[in-house]
Amino acid sequence: MNILVISGEQTHELVDYGKTFPDSRIDIANSADLTSKSLSEKLLSFEGEMLLLIDARSEKIELKQSAAELYELVAETSEDWSLIYADYEVDDNGQLGDEHLLDHHIGRIRDNTDYGKAWVLNLEKLKEVLPLADTTKQHFFYELRLRLSEVGELVHIANRYAGSPYRINKAVGEQNVFDYLLASKESQLELEQIVTDHLKRLGAYLAPGAHYSTVPYAKKQYDLTASVIIPVNNRPEFIGAAIDSILAQTVQDIEVIVVVNGGETDPTIPAVQEYLPGGSKYDAAKPAVQLVVLDINNIGLCLNAGLRRAKGKFYVQLDSDDQLIEDAVEKVTQVYASDDTIAMVIGSYEVWEKDSDSGEITRMDSIPVVTHDEWTEENGRNNLLRINGAGAPRSFYIEAARDIGFLDMNTSAYARNYGEDYDFVSRMCEHHRIGRVWDPIYKVIRHGGGTDHNIDRATVDRNDNAKDEMRREAIYRRQIINEVANG
Repeated sequence: MNILVISGEQTHELVDYGKTFPDSRIDIANSADLTSKSLSEKLLSFEGEMLLLIDARSEKIELKQSAAELYELVAETSEDWSLIYADYEVDDNGQLGDEHLLDHHIGRIRDNTDYGKAWVLNLEKLKEVLPLADTTKQHFFYELRLRLSEVGELVHIANRYAGSPYRINKAVGEQNVFDYLLASKESQLELEQIVTDHLKRLGAYLAPGAHYSTVPYAKKQYDLTASVIIPVNNRPEFIGAAIDSILAQTVQDIEVIVVVNGGETDPTIPAVQEYLPGGSKYDAAKPAVQLVVLDINNIGLCLNAGLRRAKGKFYVQLDSDDQLIEDAVEKVTQVYASDDTIAMVIGSYEVWEKDSDSGEITRMDSIPVVTHDEWTEENGRNNLLRINGAGAPRSFYIEAARDIGFLDMNTSAYARNYGEDYDFVSRMCEHHRIGRVWDPIYKVIRHGGGTDHNIDRATVDRNDNAKDEMRREAIYRRQIINEVANG
């Protein structure tokens, strides 16, 4: 078996792969010297059927003695394969653990999907996809994986117990859903170009301005400007601050709809009742607060139930543990007024942290204002399929939600109260423009009970499965949209 090892400055030591593969051609390339051209030439220089590509840029990778036979037999028994990847072991200072990877499908186009550090490549398939793009400077493996997925099957070798063909010597670390926000602009643009080219080859790329239609009810009059809907379960300590942030808006012809989904015993209910007539925080001069109680914990149901009751022209998002900045509704509605093809507006937000002892919230300066500027007018709806975030707060015409089928209510695979908003944005942007507010109009509050705080790998995998299924469906939809448009 041919072997190409990519080393890096952080590689502490390279394994002697000649002991495991004594009759192989083994080349080592330093990542610092790689270009798309040099890597393409190196990959094409190998002869035979297979190449084992090892990514040892930051870890020591140890192959087990039986790895070669496993890889060869999997290749022999797989039809039309282009890449073989496998679960792996992790040695964290003598503590062994297993990393179980996700099965590949057409929707797995996130740039942070883990396909491991050792890939078996089909050399014949490689000839079909090389050379790599000249614009690729850093993310060679991402582009290579997407290109190979276009010409053959990506085969996953799963592990139950002691079944991984290799071991990585490092600590995996805690999962952080905000990691992608810290990537450089240059890196983000390169990743965007790679996924854009991939979608074009799949026939799922949406050209700038294509398929947009005018919002048919843009000039229609409604009872209120906006309805702010808050789904909540067991958060009495947060809901008051969330409601207060709505009542303090510079636009006052709005309403608050709080949908409690923990049933009649949910402790959030008394906290909300304080804002209803007869409550200590009720103010008839302020926007009305409506309380809806459900006994099914389903976020999509909560939002849709609120939308059915809403009197506003626009929906505005607010999570129960977050807060709107006082001019949020005003800035959002100004964007709608600028263009009647805009059916949804996405804002920008700050990340704050709540002290578990004092209850005080403070701005997290380590995380800049999250603008999601990767959501561009020209390419944002394509780039959305690469990343997990669609920005916040989100707003849309309430009637538009009814037109495209409301929000998912855990009927999508793996959803489980996750991704309903991502799926909705993806569907909406296929037919209407998405407007943007670049100033921060929302406060995301991080705390110990939040869904993005100290998240474990199992939860990350479940959530990624959900959004990747939504990406798969989006790719199929967009292929059909383009086919119909092209006759």
